[in-house]
Amino acid sequence: MFEQIISLAKRIKQELAFYRRVAQHVGTPWLAKVCLGLAIGYLLLPFDLIPDFIPILGQLDDFVIVPLLVYLALTITPKTVIDSCRQAIN
Repeated sequence: MFEQIISLAKRIKQELAFYRRVAQHVGTPWLAKVCLGLAIGYLLLPFDLIPDFIPILGQLDDFVIVPLLVYLALTITPKTVIDSCRQAIN
């Protein structure tokens, strides 16, 4: 169980480093950079579109909005940029 937690923490750290590289890459379109910035900002800011005290919906918006923004960013980013950033992380 403890090894799985450590493995998950390492994977999250790698993914965050990957998204940071994609956001800083010269070949990344500005719209993708904005989407990644919004995803990070949405996670860090203390307010949400749907307040967390509303049962289920309050937490669900975090699990929908952030992955959607990341997905959009990666969709509009050229594959060559994604591959080069992924190789730099590994």
